[in-house]
Parts: sequence; structure tokens; C-alpha cells
Amino acid sequence: MRSESGAAQLSAAHLLLLLAVVFVWGTNFVVIKLAMAHLPPLLLAALRFALAAVPLVFVLPRPRVRWRNLAFYGVMIGVGQFGLMFFAMTRYISPGLASLVVQAQAFFTVGLAMAAAGERVRPYQLLAMLIAAVGIGIITGRSDGHTTALGVLMVLASALAWALGNMASRAAGRVNVLAYVAWSSLFAAPPLLALSLTLEGWPHIVAGLRAADWLTWVAVLWQSVGNSIFGYGVWAWMLARYPAATVSPFSLLVPVFGMGAAALALNEPMPAWKLAAAALVLSGLALNVLWPRWRKRWERDG
Repeated sequence: MRSESGAAQLSAAHLLLLLAVVFVWGTNFVVIKLAMAHLPPLLLAALRFALAAVPLVFVLPRPRVRWRNLAFYGVMIGVGQFGLMFFAMTRYISPGLASLVVQAQAFFTVGLAMAAAGERVRPYQLLAMLIAAVGIGIITGRSDGHTTALGVLMVLASALAWALGNMASRAAGRVNVLAYVAWSSLFAAPPLLALSLTLEGWPHIVAGLRAADWLTWVAVLWQSVGNSIFGYGVWAWMLARYPAATVSPFSLLVPVFGMGAAALALNEPMPAWKLAAAALVLSGLALNVLWPRWRKRWERDG
């Protein structure tokens, strides 16, 4: 089934699975906002990673990587990516734009990987980054009461932490991704809980847990079971069966689902400037992801 011929080899069932994954990942930004109606952000992040670790760590053997690799990945993804992003989403950036801006991790990941390998940025990568940067610049310069420049900067820092986590997972080599996520979550939950106790305080934590209704806990499970276990599990399973060039472009749909869900569920406004910024960021991401594939096709057909 694995073939370099691309998306033509993707079965209908697997196409639906990939769409389900990006739907879960995209709508998760709205789910986060709903959960934070009762739970403070750092506590919410701690619960997400605690439930992603347990009970999987009792079922899946620890991947054969160094503990420091697991710890670094867990802290970068748990505290750096999600802790910071959850905090930003309290009042500094809207869920729809957060789902878009955090995709800057793709450029940070490429930059870090090329710096580590001593490679130079290629022209198409530079063009892609410039296009996306213009879109993010538009977002940063437009404070509409839902998004601020500080919020954009915090989500960009979250994207950088995600990219650093990507570097750690690359260094881990070929491992069971689900086990890697579960075991690394053991290092994410404790510092998030410590930060929650320090910054949010025990009374706020208790009040949030008491106020949490069934919908809040569904939102927590949506993140831990749906986002982490189902999402990462299916994504890794697909990457083991299809070329990365077939699977990776589907990640471009995450902000599409994110912004669409925010508009429908939270009535997040979508003025022309926001749609234009989204188009620029997505165009930059698409160029960065798809250009090598397009070039190979042109060279083959030419």
C-alpha cells in the first residue's frame, strides 16, 4: 500500500480517518475555550497530559530513548506549547487565530533542522516564510478585542516550543509514537500542576473543579483521548503506510477547521482582514509543504 505515487493510493477509509484527525485537532481550539469556562488554563493543561499518560504508561512499554529526551519533549510540548497557548487563549488571542498562528511551528521546525544540519534556507522556503510572515504581521497589527499583539507573540513562542519538541522526537528515531507521547506526558503534567498551584492558586483550582460540569470533562477527554491518543496514534499509523508527502498536507486543514469551528460555535468574527491573513499564512504553509512534491512532479512530467 505504501507508494511514492501520492494521494491516489489513499483509500477512502484512510482518507476519512485523516479528515477525522485534522477535524479533532482543529476543533480542539474551541474545545479548549469551552473547558476554560470553568477550569484555569494551567490546570486544564495538566489534566490533559495526566490523562494522556494514564493508563497508557501501564499498557505500552517505555520507548527505547533516553529519559532526558522524553523529559525535554514532555516539557516543551506540555509547558511550552500547550501551557503557554492555553494561557494566551484566556484573553489574549481568539481560538480561531490561535489555531492558525501556532502553525508557524512548521517554519521553526524547518529552521532548527537546517541549522542543526548546517544547511542553507532554500529560495522556496524563504518565500513561504515571507508570505506567512505577512499574514502573521497583519494579525499582530490588528487588535480587535479578541486578539492582541501579546497573544500572537505568546502563540508564536508556543509554536517555537512545539518545534523544539519536534526536534526531540526526531532525535528519538523510529519509536512507537503513541508510547512516546504517553511516557513523555509524565514529564508534562507535574510541572504544569506545579505552575497551576503557584500561579493560579489552590482556591482557584478547587473552585474550577467544583464548577466543572460534564461538558467540561468531555472537553478534557476530547483533548487527551481524542487529540493525543486518537490523533497522534492514527497520524503515526498513516505515516507508516503512506509517504509523508501524502499525509502531511492534511495538516493544512487544521486551521481551516479551527477557524470554522470558532466562527460557528463561538461566533468569532471573520472580517476581511482576518480571512486575508489566514489566506497568506495558509499559502505560505502550503508552499513550504507542497513545493518539493510539485517540483518532483514537474521534473518527472517534463
